Amino acid sequence: METLILKGKPVSSKIKEDLSVRISVLKSKDIIPSLAAIIVGNNPASKLYVSSKAKTFAKLGCYSEVFELESNIDKDALINFIQNLNKNKKFHGILLQLPLPKHLDEKEILQIIIPEKDVDGFHPVNQGYIMQGNPKFIPCTPLGCLKILDYYNINVEGKDVVVIGRSNIVGKPISSLLSQNFSYGNATVTLCHTRTKDLSLYTKKADIIIAAVGVPNLVNRDMIKKGAHIIDVGINRIEDNSREKGYRVVGDVNFNDVLGKAASITPVPGGVGVMTVTMLLSNTVEATFNQTKEE
Repeated sequence: METLILKGKPVSSKIKEDLSVRISVLKSKDIIPSLAAIIVGNNPASKLYVSSKAKTFAKLGCYSEVFELESNIDKDALINFIQNLNKNKKFHGILLQLPLPKHLDEKEILQIIIPEKDVDGFHPVNQGYIMQGNPKFIPCTPLGCLKILDYYNINVEGKDVVVIGRSNIVGKPISSLLSQNFSYGNATVTLCHTRTKDLSLYTKKADIIIAAVGVPNLVNRDMIKKGAHIIDVGINRIEDNSREKGYRVVGDVNFNDVLGKAASITPVPGGVGVMTVTMLLSNTVEATFNQTKEE
């Protein structure tokens, strides 16, 4: 069996093409979709990630502004800063780059962003809408996974899906979405995690596996059935002295090992990661339309 590689770039390009039409509609009304991105502290990975978001926004004629705050900022000052952005009509979306310094409670701070500007989809209100089957903003990575499945015509209805990982960012929302009674759903979903006793007991039966647990090469050939579709969300660095940087990036699935047995798989890098920034842009454009309906 030849395994189809589910690359993210063509999916992202198609979505951006569709978004450019919507952005043109807004710009004809002198409205520019705008994102405020907040970085607390000096995390190089966060800065690189936010920089890539800014480039994507700029290429499609949207605006993003990065606010870099000191790592020792206290809770009240950060809350006040976010509340001011909530009131600022210039920005239609607010992104708080995670992780935050340890003295700040991420769950508490994320709740300060008003749901209407929560383009990351992390606010409890938006997560609640997902649970009800009426999503307003879907977190960017799960939304990217769904778009990949849709683009490559991988039907989820009636299928057995195993999601590995139970984070609020990926595992929980995509488990809920795929089990809901709407276009992306109607699957039978099993949510597994690092405490699952015999993971292979579940993965061997799965038509679709979504791995998002952050364990390098966790899923191998012996753990999947022939013809399974695999969405690998994991991004892990492992030592590799043969590389100039001294490491290489791998997913939660042993990519080379499952080739020839899996029907399809997303590569790492080049798969789901490509989609995340695109879906952030999509959510920001949606937020802009929602906030400017009367204009």
